[in-house]
Amino acid sequence: MLGAEPSVIAMFKLSIFMLVLTCAAQQQTNPPKPTDEVKEKKESIDKKIEAAGTTPGADVDPNTFQNGAEDIILVSVWHDPDFTKVHIVRPDGKITLAIVGEVQAGGLTPVALSKVIAAKLASLIKDPIVDVSVQQVNSKKYYVQGEVNRSGMFPLVVPTTVMEALSQCGGFKDFANKKNITILRKGQRLKFNFEEVSKAKKMEQNIYLESGDYIIVR
Repeated sequence: MLGAEPSVIAMFKLSIFMLVLTCAAQQQTNPPKPTDEVKEKKESIDKKIEAAGTTPGADVDPNTFQNGAEDIILVSVWHDPDFTKVHIVRPDGKITLAIVGEVQAGGLTPVALSKVIAAKLASLIKDPIVDVSVQQVNSKKYYVQGEVNRSGMFPLVVPTTVMEALSQCGGFKDFANKKNITILRKGQRLKFNFEEVSKAKKMEQNIYLESGDYIIVR
């Protein structure tokens, strides 16, 4: 019996070791649930976005997109929900932050604006972490009218060609003249032939749109 003790002890140690490994694996598979404080902060931010009538976030490049008038942005300050708020950029390009006051947002990218706000909050908060995200683009837009299945205003979120813009309109109506499409731009009338461009001909007419352009399909 005495000779069997080392074997029993070894089996016991192995069982303990396997139990530890199983617990560790379960912790990785099932990470700890967020605390009530974290949940409350997230819910507070979500409610602010919902109250402003925004989407979860516009698909913009925060390093290149420049904020403009009427754009809806969310300023998030980590660990400080009082400064976390949805803002609409005013016609003068500014937003108003609590205590801080007016901040120029128009003409700045979300990344650049984050740094500006962080610098202004540095005297109030230790090492503030600020994130600015665009929730809805209203400052840059183009319009499509006429014989398409979905006409109206479209946000100009990323560089968009005429062909790409037309592809978002759900196709042409039966009697649309696809060979004689007009782009109105600041008093100019630019021509676009969908039939040619779709066959990779005269591609120079497939220009990038500018904010305020109207695409007319007759």
